[in-house]
Amino acid sequence: MPRPRKNRLVDEMPMANYFKPAGVRMRTLQEVVLHVDEFEAIRLKDFEKLSQKESAQKMGLSQPTFHRLIDSARTKIADSITQGKALRIEGGDYKVTNSKT
Repeated sequence: MPRPRKNRLVDEMPMANYFKPAGVRMRTLQEVVLHVDEFEAIRLKDFEKLSQKESAQKMGLSQPTFHRLIDSARTKIADSITQGKALRIEGGDYKVTNSKT
């Protein structure tokens, strides 16, 4: 039996959870699902400009696990943008640590 996944620590939930190309009908779109923990990895590393080590520590992860997480997130975002797919942010293994949400 595989080892259960640890919850990743998330400071903030996304302000919006769905993005789609303009001018394309919803029923014709394919979707890419970005997990909340992947969103948090992108937020910390690319938006907050934290180092990989700092980002991993904030999420309670090892650096190799954080690297796999951010690599997966970037691949999904690139797929959505380059292929004209909708991007839905939901799910994943996470625990919100900020009391604002």
